[in-house]
Amino acid sequence: MSLFSWGWRDEAFLPGEGLELGRVIAGFGGRCTVVTEEDEVSATISGRLHYFADSPAELPVVGDWVILRQVLRQAVVERVLPRRTALRRRAAGTRSEEQVLAANVDTVFIVSGLDDDWNVRRLERYLVVVLESGAKPVLILNKADLCPDAEPVMEAARGIAGGAEVLLVSAMQGAGAAEIAARLAPGETGALIGSSGAGKSTLLNCLMGRDAQAVREVRETDSRGRHTTTHRQLFRLADGGLLIDQPGLREVQLWTDPGGVGDAFPEIRVLAQACRFPDCRHQGEPDCAVRVALEAGTLDEARLLSFHKLERETQRLVRETDPVAAGRRKREMKRISRSMRRFYRE
Repeated sequence: MSLFSWGWRDEAFLPGEGLELGRVIAGFGGRCTVVTEEDEVSATISGRLHYFADSPAELPVVGDWVILRQVLRQAVVERVLPRRTALRRRAAGTRSEEQVLAANVDTVFIVSGLDDDWNVRRLERYLVVVLESGAKPVLILNKADLCPDAEPVMEAARGIAGGAEVLLVSAMQGAGAAEIAARLAPGETGALIGSSGAGKSTLLNCLMGRDAQAVREVRETDSRGRHTTTHRQLFRLADGGLLIDQPGLREVQLWTDPGGVGDAFPEIRVLAQACRFPDCRHQGEPDCAVRVALEAGTLDEARLLSFHKLERETQRLVRETDPVAAGRRKREMKRISRSMRRFYRE
């Protein structure tokens, strides 16, 4: 099958003598499944690629285009080609490390169940992640069959979507699946993202027309699911679109600079242009247009609080990952500590 049907777009590209072009369609630890022009192969990652990678984020992930070499009848990934887009977050836990969830994705479907999974603040966080990746976000409100009156929820989603489409679907009943499939042209890549139990795998099965992924019932107490999907995998839909399914995310810590947060809060970014100071933090500065809008009731206070929270998170990330910023922070803390000691001595 032609690699163009798997999303390749460069007709003039030549991988080199003895090398082969392929796309990663599944990953399992240190191995990955790669589709090539001729076949689907299981490949290992070369020691050279491991050694020269500055971080795990540079190693192959689902959606990556890679260069393969056959070594003793074993496919080996020699190189990862530059990514058009990269869906990434801060790795789970306390490490200040980037994790790439999927690469070369055109559209990301942010799936939220209309049960106890519904959380508008979490959707804002997902939107920051998707907009930072370079992909187009689409909000999917799943489990419409469990929500007798979905219009208020739809309005709340539109209020934070920033122009992104909001679709109401029921994966269990097959309602709305055609609308999702229509947003992936042949050769375009989509990805499903959301928490466990949101219905991503059920939605994939609906789009595939078969049980491509196992599904489980969610807990009645909180509508959360267990990790039914245990690895990321790229599937081909009947209409030629491509879709990546992945395990639910229990935490979504951001991996972006503070400026990236504003893309998910366009109304605040527009208001900020009228502030007196270009670096206004909207926290008490004079002539702050954002605070004026808040007091006038034209800006939702919860939106501003969420904006500040996500900005603080990204500022902390910069301090932790930028040696210069970390050094400044350390010197500032030492200065404060010395001042406090002098104060108490006096």
